[in-house]
Amino acid sequence: MPNHIHLVWQLDESRKLEDVQRDFLKFCGQKIKFDLADNHPAVLERFRVDAKDWKYQIWERNPRVTDLYSIEVIEQKLNYIHNNPLQAHWNLGDRQENYFYSSARFYFTGIDDFGFLTHYRDDF
Repeated sequence: MPNHIHLVWQLDESRKLEDVQRDFLKFCGQKIKFDLADNHPAVLERFRVDAKDWKYQIWERNPRVTDLYSIEVIEQKLNYIHNNPLQAHWNLGDRQENYFYSSARFYFTGIDDFGFLTHYRDDF
């Protein structure tokens, strides 16, 4: 979607959710900021904030985290995620598997365009 992402991930038992989330948001936020600075400086200015410890805010302060504790919950969330780009207000595709930035194609065809996807049933 143009203004947010949905992720489903499984943590390694040696990692803490808070640490992984912090590191992911920091790393990706920096990459986004550098890309905008290099390629779209006017867009970067939309993220400027008046804070004493940072100049730009890429992410919401408290992203939503949902524990996916069962196959049913995982499938409910994946269904929501895969249908999200098809919503009328986004209109990013006509079928789940046709939206490139989705894992739906992987679940429909087994093709991993990103090189890191795994099926949730392999680990549950």
